[in-house]
Amino acid sequence: MSHVLLNEYQKPTRKHFEILFMSWAGWVFDFYDLILFTFLLIPIGKELQLSNMELSYVLGSSLAATAFGGVMFGILSDRYGRKSVLQWTILTYSVGTFFSGFSTNLEMLVLFRIVTGLGVGGEWATGQTYVGETFPAHVRGRYGAVMQTGAPFGIVLASLVGGFLAPAIGWKACFFVSILPALLIVYIRRRLPESDVWLERKRLDTVESARGMRSLTLILGKFASLFSREYRKLFLQSLILAVFDMSAYWFTYSWLPGYLHQQREFSLVKSALWMLVTQAGGVFGYLSFGYVADRFGRRPAYSVYSVIMALGLIMITLLWEIIVIYPAIILSCMFLVGFGTGMFSGYGPLFAELFPTDIRNTAMGSAFNLARGIQFFTPVIIAGIAERYGLGGGISLAALFALLTGAWIWTFPETKGRKIVI
Repeated sequence: MSHVLLNEYQKPTRKHFEILFMSWAGWVFDFYDLILFTFLLIPIGKELQLSNMELSYVLGSSLAATAFGGVMFGILSDRYGRKSVLQWTILTYSVGTFFSGFSTNLEMLVLFRIVTGLGVGGEWATGQTYVGETFPAHVRGRYGAVMQTGAPFGIVLASLVGGFLAPAIGWKACFFVSILPALLIVYIRRRLPESDVWLERKRLDTVESARGMRSLTLILGKFASLFSREYRKLFLQSLILAVFDMSAYWFTYSWLPGYLHQQREFSLVKSALWMLVTQAGGVFGYLSFGYVADRFGRRPAYSVYSVIMALGLIMITLLWEIIVIYPAIILSCMFLVGFGTGMFSGYGPLFAELFPTDIRNTAMGSAFNLARGIQFFTPVIIAGIAERYGLGGGISLAALFALLTGAWIWTFPETKGRKIVI
């Protein structure tokens, strides 16, 4: 392995910020496409006559598909480049969401949500790797965090469309307008450069290929290397971290709009407004996490934010009846839930600092999206628990997984300021 100190003293340029913006925009619509469905669960269920459990299987199938999409597009990104695969993932999830509007039964809805999940699974890791390989080490955490703010902005957009527009135009039309993110591909194709780090790695791989190693062997070797003696422990640690954190997130958000609407008897509009409060917290959480992580380290930042998220979750579920008479307190707790999810800003920089370039996106895409794929069970579990304890009882499990995330991060080495290696 060739170790090269990268961008040690370089200041971010226009090229950096163009890459950041397009990766951010891809992540906005990535999350928009996932969360929009959670707002449309109620009208879809009524029109297609689907139960909460059937709707949970649909949402779970989409999350499971992100695992396959993450692994597949991660390998393709390491083989064909960050720029090309970023376009493919955006096109995939845009097409899947668009065709979801043509669904007339459970089977069609599952199929198109799986297509959406495949694209969603690939976009995050590709965009974060793109950003992680581009920005200097001393600011990598904060700019990785800026990209991650695409998630709350995507949820805000989904809240506005699902809470305010859907009652006026219907759930099918909401899916149809979601083809618009595909227009990002035109800009990416014309303006963005390829990652310099990936280009250098590609040159080295070409030399190896010329020596007799076939391309297929190189591609399969990248995934297999995650389970080699050198990287097996680190990859499994990363996978467990992602499983804990992803469980905290999806136990929170897969049924949160439905929880507010069904159990707390909010209108769709009021549910959307409360979700906006949560995502205001998310924006501040994602942005601040990068600065905290660059200043104090990756491990302390994860732990602090996980405790904040757990506290907010307990208050809005198990202790709802106690604090509901104090609107300011309960809205503050909704804000804390979103703020705590800021720990997701840590993944891009963390994985960039842990894994070398030739397997970086494969590792990131595999760990992050295998963990998200496991979330197939999350909405199903919540729906099952809800039959006895209400949706709030199921959502409250997210607090446990948030705390596990904050504890597990301490099994990793501290990587603050570590230089990227080719």
